[in-house]
Amino acid sequence: MLERSIIYNSHIPYYHQLIEIIKQNIQEGVWQPGDQIPSEMELCDSFGISRTVVRQALRELETSEIIVKRKGKGTFVAKPKISEGLIQKLTGFYQDMVERGLTPVTKVLFQDVTRANDKVAEYLDVAPGTDIVEIQRLRFIHDEPIQVVTTYIPLIISPDLPNIDLTHRSLYEYLETANNIKIYRGKRYIEAVLASEEQAKLLDIDEGDPLIMLDSVSYTKSGQAVEYYHALHRGDRSRFEVELVHFNGDLPD
Repeated sequence: MLERSIIYNSHIPYYHQLIEIIKQNIQEGVWQPGDQIPSEMELCDSFGISRTVVRQALRELETSEIIVKRKGKGTFVAKPKISEGLIQKLTGFYQDMVERGLTPVTKVLFQDVTRANDKVAEYLDVAPGTDIVEIQRLRFIHDEPIQVVTTYIPLIISPDLPNIDLTHRSLYEYLETANNIKIYRGKRYIEAVLASEEQAKLLDIDEGDPLIMLDSVSYTKSGQAVEYYHALHRGDRSRFEVELVHFNGDLPD
């Protein structure tokens, strides 16, 4: 820890001084993103302050997303969030990450022909029981799991898809290259949810941690539904970018 202590006769509240000390440790590289910081009791002992003061400081740092608490594990320096443009762009996660200079890695958990249930059938505008390709993938950035996504595509659209290795390949790129299918428009729905036990295990987080759920339906220019996917992104590592422009009735230049 940096050689800095609480100034007891200062007009600056103790909790605020502790916040600045912790921030300085992070800025100076004493604690790196992902490192565990001292416990509440260790901070109390190190700085001669009460647990109430320590908790207030940690609470504000957590609200500011500078630190993150993990149940039963401790408090850690928060890793920077990965920005995604999937809300406003007709791209998939793989292509979006590559465009940002990141190297996504995919672990295919399931890939086979199944039958569309009522929900999937409604999204894809097909009859329940229609043959579809179901693909569940776990996506990593820097060896860290970021997203788990389940994709559904009518088998008739891409008959060879069940046998295609998507570990290092964009699904959209394959559909366009092999099947001459180009995504023209889409609908995407975003919602905050809590991680189930199974989802938490896959994403290396705690059960009940926040997730960003993204449901998406993609269409061709003719209006044919090509793909429905259900994606869960880690709330502590993901954020979505949306660019807004003024529109007065004229097309933008």
